[in-house]
Amino acid sequence: MTQSQTQRFSFSLEATDGKARSGRISTPRGEIRTPAFMPVGTAATVKAMMPESVAATGADILLGNTYHLMLRPTAERIAALGGLHKFMNWDKPILTDSGGFQVMSLAGLRKLSEEGVRFASHVDGSKHMLSPERSMEIQKLLGSDIVMAFDECPALPATEAEVAKSMQLSMRWAQRSRDAFGDRPGHALFGIQQGGVTQDLRAQSAEALRAIEFDGYAVGGLAVGEGQEAMFGVLDYAPDMLPVQKPRYLMGVGKPDDIVGAVKRGIDMMDCVLPSRSGRTAQGWTRRGQVNLRNARHQDDPRPLDADCTCPCCAKYSRAYLHHVFRAKEMIGGMLLTWHNLHYFQELMAGMRAAIASGTFDTWEAAFQIEFASGDIERL
Repeated sequence: MTQSQTQRFSFSLEATDGKARSGRISTPRGEIRTPAFMPVGTAATVKAMMPESVAATGADILLGNTYHLMLRPTAERIAALGGLHKFMNWDKPILTDSGGFQVMSLAGLRKLSEEGVRFASHVDGSKHMLSPERSMEIQKLLGSDIVMAFDECPALPATEAEVAKSMQLSMRWAQRSRDAFGDRPGHALFGIQQGGVTQDLRAQSAEALRAIEFDGYAVGGLAVGEGQEAMFGVLDYAPDMLPVQKPRYLMGVGKPDDIVGAVKRGIDMMDCVLPSRSGRTAQGWTRRGQVNLRNARHQDDPRPLDADCTCPCCAKYSRAYLHHVFRAKEMIGGMLLTWHNLHYFQELMAGMRAAIASGTFDTWEAAFQIEFASGDIERL
């Protein structure tokens, strides 16, 4: 790759198998292999992990949260200290969300208008205004490689009329985000499709976003409690409405079987707090589903969580030890299990990339579903 190529953002589609796609996103800070899973570094850290440990799991990119970072330590402070990459010691790409979802779900008193959202911080009650222009400014100060357009996330359940009104506002904000983002070589701006679970609204949203033109496109407004069947129902058509030659990002997903189903339907990128949050609460994710290490059945078990896993947790520690440190509330429990979970999620993505490249995705998926539904190994 030439120097000039590495200074811009680009996406190359390398293989398809049905709707499943594998490819490569190129950025000045490195390449992102797709399908890609992005660990969430909410407050400039993936909880319980060192940055080099996150990289060791196979992660090519992290997600940072605009809302949390604008409140503490502030985007201006991070910029003065050299930007988010330097601040958190992560030299690979970073995607930042727009802050819209967190404003709706976490902030105190808030008032929505055409201009944006006025809200009270959940940290100290201080008053703030988040608009498309301010979101673009914050994400520029952070220095993220992939910037998300500012959108509104309607609280569910909502009527179709409410979802339509929200989607139309988000499309107006998408144009303002595009205008405020400007020309930033090497950085990308993604638009976010909205429209709930209504196909016509999704089509209207996609048409508006394509007219504005973005570097990538996200499917937003899912994984908010609608259930897997409804989510897959939308994913059966929503990704197809977006440009083929641009990356497609499903926000906030999810469990391993959610991820596999999303990739099957044409999604290239995902993020979720699940592997790290589960790791801190003694929930391990394995090829055979979820394992609760607090259960007494593990207290005398000398076997690893997953005998086929090469992560440090499985290579060096027993289920009995993990059970003990969680019961004793020792920090190492969350550290080890988070590492394992992130390793497993990245291994899952690598497996799908290989299957798509070899044209065997259906066979791979069938084997995954059987093993994932099989349950934990027999107790001793």
